[in-house]
Amino acid sequence: MPDISIIIINYNSEEYTINCIKSLLLHTSPKLTCEYFIVDNGSKKESYLTLKNYIDSITATAPIELIRSNINTGFGGGNMIGVQKATGKYLAFINNDTILESDCLSVLKDFMNQKEDAGVCAPQSFTKDKKILPTIDHFASLKREFFGRKFLEMLNPKKYPKRKKLYTNPQKAQFVAGSFMFFRADNFNDIGGFDTNIFLYYEETDICKRLAKINKFAFLVPHATFIHYHGASTERSVTIKTELKISLMYVIKKHYGIIPFYILLTYLQIRYFFSSIVKPKYWPLFYTLFLQAPLTKSLKHKQQIISIDI
Repeated sequence: MPDISIIIINYNSEEYTINCIKSLLLHTSPKLTCEYFIVDNGSKKESYLTLKNYIDSITATAPIELIRSNINTGFGGGNMIGVQKATGKYLAFINNDTILESDCLSVLKDFMNQKEDAGVCAPQSFTKDKKILPTIDHFASLKREFFGRKFLEMLNPKKYPKRKKLYTNPQKAQFVAGSFMFFRADNFNDIGGFDTNIFLYYEETDICKRLAKINKFAFLVPHATFIHYHGASTERSVTIKTELKISLMYVIKKHYGIIPFYILLTYLQIRYFFSSIVKPKYWPLFYTLFLQAPLTKSLKHKQQIISIDI
């Protein structure tokens, strides 16, 4: 059994993926046994072939398997394709727009070996300019949506540890960012992995809430660090903002019930009704909220199957 199964998704961002793989191979200790699964999530032909040519050139020296999906299955779906092949004791889900500058995986593995109640952990992320990026966060909830993160951190710092603080010791958190998540495979499998109903966003809240139900928690391990080109593979737009709200409302209903769902829905409907008057580009977002943000409006249902005969 390998120590770690590493799963990376590529979606039309092959240069980031190649650089991510290079950094992993360069900085991961040879004492670790790792297997790599690169899931191409329905990329354009050129992106896929560039990535394939690179992986073909190094497979003699590294156990890397490229898996081609003929449809974009999103974050959770793409990672679950890789999970089906994984055999490691630990699972590392790493965004392709990340770079390792040290042996993160050994540090995370050692931490998990020593911390029995840890179900998932993550290294501290930084921008390419070495500015801190929040790696821990607070669960999506009515409190967070209405009062904001800073107020919650000031009100109850033990329950809501500061996201933008540079920690020196491991820090327990409600969840860690999806850019680099390191799971104990048994715990991940026990709760069924990522919820593939979610196409993008809030996967971390969902899976860490389910881990907490079996008394396994999320931790930041600050002496492991990495660089994250935040959002490099996903362009910001009203369409993406709409997807974010669809995922948020799904997670609120799933974990808190119908009453909190309708309270938050009403608030967002009013908010974006007035926003769409001032900025008409928000009309599609308001309309989706008017329809109660159904999963049927998710980008997941707008993906097209493409030929895999390459």
